[in-house]
Amino acid sequence: MGINDDADLDTSQVQDLRGSGGGGGGSFGWLPGGGLTAGGGIVGLLVVVVLGVLGGTGHLGLGGGSQTGTDLGRTCSTANPDRFERTDCRNVLYVNSVQAYWRQALPQTFGATYRTAPTRYFSQVVQTGCGRADSGVGPFYCPADGAVYIDLTFYDQLAGRQFGAPGQFAQAYVLAHEYGHHVQSLLGTERKVREAQQRDPGNANRYSVALELQADCFAGVWAKHAAQTTDEKGNALFTGVSATDIDQALTAAQSVGDDTIQRKAGADIDQETWTHGSGEQRRHWFTTGYETGDPKSCRTFS
Repeated sequence: MGINDDADLDTSQVQDLRGSGGGGGGSFGWLPGGGLTAGGGIVGLLVVVVLGVLGGTGHLGLGGGSQTGTDLGRTCSTANPDRFERTDCRNVLYVNSVQAYWRQALPQTFGATYRTAPTRYFSQVVQTGCGRADSGVGPFYCPADGAVYIDLTFYDQLAGRQFGAPGQFAQAYVLAHEYGHHVQSLLGTERKVREAQQRDPGNANRYSVALELQADCFAGVWAKHAAQTTDEKGNALFTGVSATDIDQALTAAQSVGDDTIQRKAGADIDQETWTHGSGEQRRHWFTTGYETGDPKSCRTFS
């Protein structure tokens, strides 16, 4: 993946809560424990606590700590020649690129207005609009406060033995998937799915899988257009996206499939328990989005 060294990063889109504490309040009481057997906590957790699905704690405010991105503004500025050696700065670029794409694509494709969503870095535990979460749930999007949350140490797990999906574009895929959930929230898709789950609880997991696979497809659509995204000055954020980059994303998608996770945990492969889809399904829908470059191709509910 080629990154434009002269790209001007908008660090206001990322809030660094690491070291702020962030505890207190309720918790995601309905979530299973972290690790490989967690059904909804490995990449793409869509927090639905506030919607009253599967129990939960209700709306809670954010914890303390700086949310200005000021430190990232200095660290990730063009004055730092080594900024893209840093995971936190590279992820600012990914966030900028994904949101630059959807800011244009959402009104053009769906006639909807895109609302910027912050990504919030945290360490170990964080207080969100959906309750209190820890790193064990993996990266997630909270519809109550419209933010993406990630403990950047998750990428060590992604690249290591737990998932075996190294590479910078694997990281970009994770964030693009989470912003796919933000798009679903803006379009009302997420709300409709939760209503359907309440009406038809026997098929709740199937609705969840369709939602997750659509987010994978949206990630693929962004990947198709990533090289055309620019900063506010019109400078390209990427110099190119290679076949190797796409392979990294596909490996990551495969690695977080429900069947892959169950197999690595030594559990039986049980499709009825899936909430995100198989590794092959996740690869398929990312590929569909990438090959078409069209968000309307992401018809995972059909």
